[in-house]
Parts: sequence; C-alpha cells; structure tokens
Amino acid sequence: MASDSEEQVRAAVLIIGDEILSGRTQDTNLRDIARYLGVLGVDVAEVRVVPDVLEEIVEALNALRRRYDYVLTTGGIGPTHDDITADAVAAAFGVELFEHPEIIAMMEARFGDQLNAARRRMARVPVGGDLVKNPVQGPPGFTIGNVFVLAGVPQIMRGMLEDVGPRLRGGRPVVSRTVRVEGSGEGALAAPLEIVAKAHPNMSLGSYPFFTPEGYGSNLVLRGRDPAEVEAVVGELIATLEASGIAGAREVEA
Repeated sequence: MASDSEEQVRAAVLIIGDEILSGRTQDTNLRDIARYLGVLGVDVAEVRVVPDVLEEIVEALNALRRRYDYVLTTGGIGPTHDDITADAVAAAFGVELFEHPEIIAMMEARFGDQLNAARRRMARVPVGGDLVKNPVQGPPGFTIGNVFVLAGVPQIMRGMLEDVGPRLRGGRPVVSRTVRVEGSGEGALAAPLEIVAKAHPNMSLGSYPFFTPEGYGSNLVLRGRDPAEVEAVVGELIATLEASGIAGAREVEA
C-alpha cells in the first residue's frame, strides 16, 4: 500500500445475492469494508446490490470496474447452483474458468473422497486470476484486474480483507471528528452548518440526529484529509454554532 498519497483512491462494493434483496439476510459487509478501506485511504464511492442473475452481475461489475480504482464483491462463491459470481466475473473479463490446483489440493486434504462436484465449484477461478487468502475456513477468494471477489459470510470476508489490503494503492487517510449538539434540531443547525461547509469545500460535514429518553440533538461529523484543517474546523464550527445562539456544542469521541 502506498502511503499518504494526495491522490484520491476510490472503490466500489458489489453485494451479490437474492437473500440480501429479499431482506432474509442483513448485510454487514459494507460497513466492515468501508471502515477497513478508510484506514488505508481508499474511499468507498459507490455500492450496488444485485440478484443472483448472471447478466445483472456482469453489467454491474463492468460498469464499476471501469469507473473506480477497485471493486470488491461479496457473496456468490459457494457450492450451490445459484453461486454464480465466478461465472459472472469470468464473463465480464471474457475469460474461461479453471479449477485452481492449489484449491483442489486444499480440498482434497480436507474432504478426501468426499470432494464432490458441488465442492469443486468453489475451486473455479478465472484464467489470469490470483488467489485471495482465506485465513478462517474454506477455499480462498480470488482477484483479477482491479476486482477482488470475497465471500459473503462476514467472518470469512473480514479475514480475506487482510490479504486484500496490502495489494491496494492507498491514498491519504480520512480524519474524522464529531461535535455533539444537544437540544437543537436540524432546522436550527442548518444555517451555521452551511456557513462552515461553504468555507471548507474540501471537507465533508454531516449531521446525524439522535433521539434518546434524555433528549434529542445531532452529532455533527467532520471528515477531511488534512488533520490540521479538521482540527481548526472543529473549533470554527463550535464558534459558529455559539454565534448563532446554539450553546453547549462540544467535541466527543466518535
């Protein structure tokens, strides 16, 4: 990973699976990927969720890999008939699939004569692809071009990320700070927030309301790549809020 590059490096996440779209499974992989890549200075700029339909996976993958530096996919690399991510990735790159001998050897050691056709499906990798280590259990993922194909099971996916990270060209990490305001709604906060946001166009300033039994308010999150600027804007934001008649704003741990 490159360090402290001023260049913005962007990634997309392609979540594959009918179970996500139906609501039967709650996705947590996006959160984990975004947090992991953020530390490396790679921004998740777009996310798509597609069903287990080969043509739709191919279309989304081709669009994303042409637009962004990296694409990470999750799901659809298991042993069942609807696990078609490997087929879709091969189709998107215009190559064939082959049974990777390293994966076959791993499976033979684990399953012996129980290595059936369904399990062998998980050994298929596009020609020209490399493996992504799986330190948890089961076969590895794979990468081809700027695409990394990871498992859908969260624990396994997180393990695979550890092998993905060192392969990425990182940018300058984003610094995040939070200012908490209690007893004021977003309507009262809008004007001072706009003043600060317009003065610092290179930074992101978001408002996230909260409602608790003790009261309500908003967490104002500042994000930027220059730690000194972020530090200065925290003070500027609190001063602008106070000048607008909003008292009690304070910085808190995110």
